[in-house]
Amino acid sequence: MKKDIHPKTVPCKIIYQGQVVMETLSTKPEIHVDVWSGVHPFWTGEERFVDTEGRVDKFNKRFGDSYRTKKK
Repeated sequence: MKKDIHPKTVPCKIIYQGQVVMETLSTKPEIHVDVWSGVHPFWTGEERFVDTEGRVDKFNKRFGDSYRTKKK
């Protein structure tokens, strides 16, 4: 590897809701995350529905039940 072209890495704490969930190396000393594998529905087996900005309502308003009842 060439000298002096790579950024310096420092010990980094991954923080979720104020708790340190993981430590690794990064160019930043702290990274705050919204979701991590310990609470993600895929890994926990929980079903959780997250409607971001009303996208489901917007879709239903636009297409209604016609989307599901159409035969291909």
